Amino acid sequence: MISTTATGPGAAKARGLSVVALGGGTGLSTLLQGLKRFVPAPGEHRQRGTSISRLSAVVTVTDDGGSSGRLRKDFNIPPPGDIRNCIVALSEDEALLSRLFQFRFPQGSGLDGHNFGNLFLTALHQMTGDFSRAVELSSAVLKTKGSIFPASGANVALEALMDDGSIVRGETLITASKRRVRELRLVPPDVQPLPEALAAIQEADLITVGPGSLFTSLISPLLVPGIPAAIAASPAVKIFVCNLMTEANESVGLDAAGHLQAIYQHAGHVRFDYALVNTRPVSAELAAEYAKEGACQVDASVAALKKLGVVPVLDDFLEEAGAARHATARVAAELLRLARTKPRPRVKVSVHVQ
Repeated sequence: MISTTATGPGAAKARGLSVVALGGGTGLSTLLQGLKRFVPAPGEHRQRGTSISRLSAVVTVTDDGGSSGRLRKDFNIPPPGDIRNCIVALSEDEALLSRLFQFRFPQGSGLDGHNFGNLFLTALHQMTGDFSRAVELSSAVLKTKGSIFPASGANVALEALMDDGSIVRGETLITASKRRVRELRLVPPDVQPLPEALAAIQEADLITVGPGSLFTSLISPLLVPGIPAAIAASPAVKIFVCNLMTEANESVGLDAAGHLQAIYQHAGHVRFDYALVNTRPVSAELAAEYAKEGACQVDASVAALKKLGVVPVLDDFLEEAGAARHATARVAAELLRLARTKPRPRVKVSVHVQ
């Protein structure tokens, strides 16, 4: 393993670790699949400090496309899609029930394109009048090995100030824009975070952000008032899991430090102790496929990360399966190892909006 060395041994807890993962999209659900392997089954005993006693996901709620977008418009609810993916990822039963939740209707008046799990969450919201309660009940049905919290229970949208001075409203349009995002905002800006999400952050031993689309998955939940302050105040080890590849219209041209800089610009006093960065090159064939979209592998930018006061952790975190994906088992194991170490003292860093 190629890795920097943290200073001093960690205070490995006799209990399992409390872990909070923030983000959205396939990045978060993929990470959760790796982390849930460290959540013991009832009655199972593991070596101390090597298990997760509490696993929580804090999920972005700004998607406005596809089935989620239609449901949030029709029922004035937060978009269920990213939440659904996290429920399935943490489910003990990834066979029939999980496949049912992911089933998308191929036809039918009003049903065409809708996902069963999205409809299930929407129905529970209509019954309970509380989206977070609907998520809780859905998690119980699939017997998830963790808790899932929307970043906010409000129906909130994204708005971006682009590098040409234009304003783009809505996650779908922001993602489709050819301009670079200069600043991201929530509309309305004064939404409330879920108290349960803040409590999980406060009690965490490990907090992760990433991987995922830089602005629409990683930065968006950090715009919810109260969440950045809770992360900054938490004594947890904080780790940024860097994307493997840049993404068209979100992070083209950004190295690992550039990703982190964008997060710092939007997330107040949030600072990370470590940055997990893949160093294994993708195959030439896969690199050529990504190049067609103007995307490439994210450069580790070790020196720039260190200037930001972050310890780079460099290793092979890549799996190829038609696309570049994080090797979730290796990533999760490394995250838990770092959570048991004592991070070096943080360096104050001035971040300027470019």
